[in-house]
Amino acid sequence: MDDHDAHQSPARAYLERLARNAPRLTERRELLEMAEQDVPLFRVHEDLGGQPPPQDDPASASVLRRLELAYGSAPLAPPEVLGTDSAGRACLRTMPPIQRTSIAPHPWTTNPIRRLKKGYHLRRGSEQQRRRRKSGPEAPRQQRWQTVGMIRRWILLLLVIGQSAVAVWYMSTVLPYQGAQLLELAELILFALLFCWVSAGFWTALMGFFQLLKGRDRYSISASSSGDEPISDEARTAIVMPICNEDVDRVFAGLRATYESVKRSGNIDHFDFYVLSDTYDPDLCVAENHAWLRLCREVEGFGRIFYRRRARRVKKKSGNIDDFCRRFGAKYRYMLVMDADSVMSGRCLSRLVQLMEANPDAGIIQSAPLAAGSNNLYARLQQFATRVYGPLFTAGLHFWQLGESHYWGHNAIIRVEPFMYYCSLAPLPGKGALSGEILSHDFVEAALMRRAGWGVWIAYDMPGSYEEMPPNLLDELQRDRRWCQGNLMNFRLFLVRGMHPVHRAVFLTGVMSYLSAPLWFLFLMLSTALLAVHTLTTPAYFTEPMQLFPRWPEWNPGRAVALFSTTLTLLFLPKILSVIVVWAKGSRDYGGPLRLGLSMVVESLISMLLAPVRMLFHTRFVLAALFGVEVKWKSPQRDFSETTWRDAIGRHGGQTLFGIAWTLFVVWLDPRFLLWLWPIVGALMLSIPVSVITSKVSLGRAAFRGRMFLIPEESRPPHELRATWRLVRNAEAQPAPATFAQSVVDPIDNALACAMGVARHNKSEAIESQRQAMVRQALVGGPQRMANRDKLLMLDDPIMLSRLHYQVWERADQYPAWQQEAYTEDPPPRFL
Repeated sequence: MDDHDAHQSPARAYLERLARNAPRLTERRELLEMAEQDVPLFRVHEDLGGQPPPQDDPASASVLRRLELAYGSAPLAPPEVLGTDSAGRACLRTMPPIQRTSIAPHPWTTNPIRRLKKGYHLRRGSEQQRRRRKSGPEAPRQQRWQTVGMIRRWILLLLVIGQSAVAVWYMSTVLPYQGAQLLELAELILFALLFCWVSAGFWTALMGFFQLLKGRDRYSISASSSGDEPISDEARTAIVMPICNEDVDRVFAGLRATYESVKRSGNIDHFDFYVLSDTYDPDLCVAENHAWLRLCREVEGFGRIFYRRRARRVKKKSGNIDDFCRRFGAKYRYMLVMDADSVMSGRCLSRLVQLMEANPDAGIIQSAPLAAGSNNLYARLQQFATRVYGPLFTAGLHFWQLGESHYWGHNAIIRVEPFMYYCSLAPLPGKGALSGEILSHDFVEAALMRRAGWGVWIAYDMPGSYEEMPPNLLDELQRDRRWCQGNLMNFRLFLVRGMHPVHRAVFLTGVMSYLSAPLWFLFLMLSTALLAVHTLTTPAYFTEPMQLFPRWPEWNPGRAVALFSTTLTLLFLPKILSVIVVWAKGSRDYGGPLRLGLSMVVESLISMLLAPVRMLFHTRFVLAALFGVEVKWKSPQRDFSETTWRDAIGRHGGQTLFGIAWTLFVVWLDPRFLLWLWPIVGALMLSIPVSVITSKVSLGRAAFRGRMFLIPEESRPPHELRATWRLVRNAEAQPAPATFAQSVVDPIDNALACAMGVARHNKSEAIESQRQAMVRQALVGGPQRMANRDKLLMLDDPIMLSRLHYQVWERADQYPAWQQEAYTEDPPPRFL
């Protein structure tokens, strides 16, 4: 605010500021003529509103007129969206009328002894079974795929056990005492667990390879519908996008691209879109308000695109979905959940609805989202891996699981009625880090849906579903920490009554995704300890009582090489098979056969460098979860986030020192053993530069120009992705979005914030007293001393917001902090 403004009357300064935002010249002149009259600010709002304003809230009378001035002749929103509430205040309705449904989670009984005791009392009749007042929807009769799936999984179990048994026996012949010593026995047990994990992944990929070469499986969910069936008018679908402190431009760009794609498909009448915000950053909340309004105006989406920000953020994402289902779920037959970085084509969304209609026993159908849109080298490596290798594993998972599969929490369609009745999640009982709100809710919801008799499918061959990858290793590890604790929590449900064996296995594999890291680390430590024992101590030739002949320790390096080579084959053959599939179907969009093969080799080498780093991080995550260290979750950066050298040293410095110490210890014991250990310790010592270099955007773009790590979504981007990227660029070129301070001070921003406020309470002395106290405290303390919680309460309450707006202009000479904060850079009018 300049010196001229500082000596103006509040009304004159207010009207001049409002005139700057008026797009039409005649309205500017009218406002400036009013400013020349130098009337009281109270009178200004009365003249703008055309009616006597409330004595305790003069600014509320002019909200609608301020919005009209900003948007000119075109109305801000249709009359059914923008109107007045019961008290006559301006109200912008961002959600449809509520249609409540009761949702009651069933408490868990995770203790098997307590469950047996409860069953005993139920059989004796001394305790009554808890029953709901209303019976839930029953799944249709199961089909033949269940028998086929059971046979396939028995075959998988036999293959894994047989292969692992042979490998463990072979491993025992490598050890000096063939597993007779305690250290060797412990190492064999760890090797058996780890090899079973590797073997299961190998056979999954192998069956996926045959599946992709052969074509469709007759039992695949995609084969149940031709794709040209009309969608019933009753098959209403809500597309819900839970968000929390996300990049607002990216969220609404992806949502708009998806909406316009559905509109082009001709099925827009069957879909409604919901942005469900748990954002607690006040500036981002304001930006979301403006982005929602802009989107609805630009695509004429009022009445189809809705926005809601929760005041009580319980149970994180699953609680956000629960709240939606409780209020609006009864309006819809299906619900499709998207992530903040999701983009889906109208064809894909329509196909998912058609598959649901064709399979009345399906409760969840999960699409296979493809990663795209990344610029950092690390993210491009990951999206290349998921695009080339991912279809092999996804097809293999479908082959073994069929309708008892995974749900990944996004880009999936859900049958709403059974989901509301059976899949609401109660907190895990007990105390500590592995109790309370369930973090990885998706696996549990899929298990509960299957327990109720409904199928859970993966539509692995359906195009048109996209997501983004974390831009660097540290951001990925931040996400992994939350997933690690969530999977450890889920394993407490392993023995819960009624769970399907496949979903018990899903809980087990979820745990092994992270528990394999400390097991691998412990295996390497035992190998080093075994080396130390045999180097520093005298060999024991008589290891058993009454032994007549000595047992000579015998190393078999030849067999060790053979076993090591076999393990590497199981790990890397799926990557080779994936490339063979791409070669067979055409690799032009991947940069051609040579660049595809070279990209696979480079990606494999970098993944080998990163594997030991992830091992140590995941080991820390598991230990932190088991010992009760709290996980703090924030939304990851989506793109253009590079790792600084300072961050890399802070996060990887301990690993580097550990790698150096481990190397020196092994060299002191036996330098020859370093040949086996060098891929591990070498990767740890290089972790700092590798983490920094792989996060570089410049290297990612250079690789793209060289057609390395290329995927079809980059060489020939689908329309939805091109639209998303274009919209993000356009949004970044626009002036910065409004802030919380501007929503308090600026006449137009404040009018919009007041119209979108949702806390429209009836008159109450307690509420009125609280409002007066908060407005007084905010006015005196200024925006810098206001807590985020108070700012969110202010944004929710249009009365408080309007009163504070009036006071910061009426008493600007006493409390200049608000206008100084709002107009620091004095931005140009936002609505011109």
